[in-house]
Amino acid sequence: MSITVLIADDQDLVREGLRMLLQAEPGITVVGEAGTGGEAIAAARKLDPDVVLMDIRMPGMDGIEAAAHLARPGSRAKILMLTTHDLDEYVYRAMRAGASGFLLKDASRDQLTTAVRTVSAGEALLAPSVTRRLIEDFCRRPSPDGTAADAARQLTGRELEIVKLVARGLTNAEIAARLYLSDATVKSHIARILAKLRLRDRIQVVVFAYETGIVRPGGPS
Repeated sequence: MSITVLIADDQDLVREGLRMLLQAEPGITVVGEAGTGGEAIAAARKLDPDVVLMDIRMPGMDGIEAAAHLARPGSRAKILMLTTHDLDEYVYRAMRAGASGFLLKDASRDQLTTAVRTVSAGEALLAPSVTRRLIEDFCRRPSPDGTAADAARQLTGRELEIVKLVARGLTNAEIAARLYLSDATVKSHIARILAKLRLRDRIQVVVFAYETGIVRPGGPS
């Protein structure tokens, strides 16, 4: 089954270029385009795409605010933020808005299509430079508060292991191989983790892991 994609960017030439790149890939279909955050919300609700490729800076409602609307309960679309900026402010706003991935516009064609397939499959994706900034910022943060620590205590030992591996960027298949589990078992564990912590997806698990100190920047992989 083809992955359906909605492209949201305020520049016509950028949308056209992205559409041509994605349409040339087997198994990916561009079902619509939008030039503003508001148009992206309306188009996503009408077309129900698997992935929304969302620019951050757009007139009126920006891409992050639009992503927050589309990430509300009941929405199945995965949001992949595509931008020229990798500033911390944008990374955290996008992740907290519910974005499943963050890719820079200088990414290659292969990186773009891989990103679309990755977030469509329910995995989290961050550009390497974004990940570096993320970790550097967590190094500067104060210790987690009691509320976050209480939430972490809901997890079993196995669930904590899986949270750590998700935060280190491992896929379900890699986690399964590392822990000698089946892919289905890993998926079940992650579903329970999301339910217990009331998180939307894997990228919010990554944020949670660093914010609570379950994973420490520079710790063992």
